[in-house]
Amino acid sequence: MGNSSSTSAPLLEVRDLKTHFPVKGGVFRHAVATNKAVDGVSFTLRAGETLGLVGESGCGKSTLGKTIARLLKPTAGSVRFDGHDLAPLSRGELKPFRKRLQMIFQDPTESLNARHTVGEILAEPFIIHGLGHAAERTRHVTQLLAKVGLDPDAARRYPFEFSGGQRQRIGIARALALNPSLIICDEPVSALDVSIQSQVLNLLLDLQRELGLSYLFIAHNLAVVKHVSDRIAVMYLGRIVEIADADDIHAHPRHPYTRALLAAIPVPDPSARKRERIVLTGDLPSPINPPSGCPFHPRCPHATDRCKTEVPVLRETAPPGRSPHPVSCHYDL
Repeated sequence: MGNSSSTSAPLLEVRDLKTHFPVKGGVFRHAVATNKAVDGVSFTLRAGETLGLVGESGCGKSTLGKTIARLLKPTAGSVRFDGHDLAPLSRGELKPFRKRLQMIFQDPTESLNARHTVGEILAEPFIIHGLGHAAERTRHVTQLLAKVGLDPDAARRYPFEFSGGQRQRIGIARALALNPSLIICDEPVSALDVSIQSQVLNLLLDLQRELGLSYLFIAHNLAVVKHVSDRIAVMYLGRIVEIADADDIHAHPRHPYTRALLAAIPVPDPSARKRERIVLTGDLPSPINPPSGCPFHPRCPHATDRCKTEVPVLRETAPPGRSPHPVSCHYDL
């Protein structure tokens, strides 16, 4: 995990970011509603740091990651990367920033072009950005394969000839090609066998130490996120509801949703560890028709009438004797 100073300027600063999609219906396909997939997210990420982003499927994590990488255009807000706001930039204006901001996708089978050899896939970033001649690109491809633990002859083979873990290593190599500063990891191990997940996670940690990388690490498993993260942000229905150091989140979770996610983590010996049992009722509400007030109130065991009408602000508070961190809740639980 990163060891960056908390006083350094953030590499990434996201402010009130929103990504909304029109929902069309009727004969003429007019917009009849709005899907508020990301609805006012703010956070910072320092150089060399890993920020874990965790939440249930459908909470907007992947949409947030793709918006930050500008694979999706934001509806509102800013994405300041190394001091430059990426949100309003055109495709051509974004090209210089693509070198330093890359993405690893959840499913390596879908994200790798099956018609290209691995060598062609890894050489493509250099071709797009006009870097090096053919011999130099071949040398870079060999170096990238070595970095992720694959043999040079892998360059002549096609993605389908590799296992899922090996394909994800190829995806990681592609993300490393242009020496990025920040990599957005969108559920990079969730499609892999459990036995392979730790290998890929350890590879990411080794690369971070070697290359000084920053990660935004998106996952739904809090145990996986804690293993790689310096800080963790918990997301629910398009908004961040709690953000703190990884150890603090696990030791002293404040938001009821965070507590529920932690309670769902299996433990090897349940008798050796007492943990509050929290069972969430109901499903994640639709971002097309979110609940009034606090989005979590229909599932929250502590909800009051205030929670049904008033939207809580993400504010830095703490119960007596605890260090403060931002929580989106009306009460100091």
